[in-house]
Amino acid sequence: MATFPHLRQDFTASLVVFLVALPLCVGVAVASGVPAELGLVTGIVGGLVTGLLPGSSLQVSGPAAGLTVLVFEAVQEYGLPALGVIVLAAGLLQLLMGALKLGRWFRAISLSVVEGMLAGIGLVLIAGQLYAAAGLKAPASGVDKILGLPGAVADAAGSTAALTSLALGAATVAVMVLWKRLPEPVRAVPGALAAVVLAIGATALFDLPVATVEVQGLLGSIQPPGPDVLTGLGAGVVGTIIAFTLIASAESLFSAAAVDRLHDGPRTRYDKELMAQGAGNTVCGVLGALPMTAVIVRSSANVAAGARTKASRVMHGLWLLLFAALLPATLALIPLPALAGILVHAGFKLIPFAKIVPLWREHRGEALILVVTAVSIVAVNMFEGVLVGLALSVVKTAWEASHVKLETVDKGAGPIQVHLSGNATFLRLPKILDSLEGLPQDRPVELDLSGLHHLDHACRTALESWAARHSTAGTEPVKVTLGEGTRTAPPAQEVTAA
Repeated sequence: MATFPHLRQDFTASLVVFLVALPLCVGVAVASGVPAELGLVTGIVGGLVTGLLPGSSLQVSGPAAGLTVLVFEAVQEYGLPALGVIVLAAGLLQLLMGALKLGRWFRAISLSVVEGMLAGIGLVLIAGQLYAAAGLKAPASGVDKILGLPGAVADAAGSTAALTSLALGAATVAVMVLWKRLPEPVRAVPGALAAVVLAIGATALFDLPVATVEVQGLLGSIQPPGPDVLTGLGAGVVGTIIAFTLIASAESLFSAAAVDRLHDGPRTRYDKELMAQGAGNTVCGVLGALPMTAVIVRSSANVAAGARTKASRVMHGLWLLLFAALLPATLALIPLPALAGILVHAGFKLIPFAKIVPLWREHRGEALILVVTAVSIVAVNMFEGVLVGLALSVVKTAWEASHVKLETVDKGAGPIQVHLSGNATFLRLPKILDSLEGLPQDRPVELDLSGLHHLDHACRTALESWAARHSTAGTEPVKVTLGEGTRTAPPAQEVTAA
């Protein structure tokens, strides 16, 4: 015990994390359109491989609801054998980015983009799992999933089997929502696990006509990608690989930042954590399993259960391995509507309902980025939706960074004095030119730029052109004063300086 002073706390925490992870691993795999066992494989790798590596000592990795939609789309487009290639490539990219010390830069991604990404994923996940809860086939695109819900409700209303399946899924959600209100000794059992166990019991007791998980066996589900898979992949797979890499990395590193706020232990080393995630995804790719990320639900459960070192997450991977090896037939007892209910609940937790209204009141630009990112993911796809959000974030930042103030002093006689301060960039050029072109043509002008912190090439060229036009015959040339601290782009031509 002296060698492992916190073994008792870590052992207890590992059991809690195992019980939280088990239904989520299976549910994410089924929702992703892959064998349930592959979710367990990713959870095992997350514990035994990523869990052993340095980075963040207490966060737990495994298959995440946040990648469910992207994985499903990839499997539908390229086939299950190609999943291993995509995950392997993403893992190698993560290793490269970690080696290049790019992990810390993920903290520069706008939080609104990340929350918008998760909200979009949550909306598509909820819509898709509502079909699964009713035992119906979901449409392919996010928009079709949402627009097709009224028709799905009508179809379910006319089928006893669909209504039974939907009721079981709804009951699963209700159990998870109400579980937090039960006495603390009862809440020692994770709500997701309790909901699945109760669903299994109800299905067996009442002989409910609902679909259950198909079991192939752990070894039978593992499909390492062969060289023949590469020949069938087009150039379009590159975008999917980049999407896997960026989203998995961002989710993991944002999770690490959140977990750091939950405990007083060692802080996350972001570059090493990115390499740990890359190593895990590389192994998952070789095994043909699901991609992994650090998962805040499991990580927070790990901290709350009293974990002190990385031993807890390693042991949770060991418990998943023992379950997959010794009790695989148990998976066949799990009703699919119960897993759909778990993921509907997880989807709602991805949507920041409580933050949107306060964010709109205080930072409307950030709220707009969040909403547009989410809608873009639903309307188009994950990768392009995130790119839209990132582009909006960059434009907003550039706009806010280009604040410029123009003051005009006209004493009625003598030159008109114009003072510019702030950052003069092309984004504010229309405002600047409108003000200057509105000045009387027959009056001399003194243009003071000493208050500018930055003057870009577009603005400087436009000011030179305006000065040349204003300095017509019979009017004194425009006098321009540049301050010593003003940073400018290389001039197109010399400005008359006072």
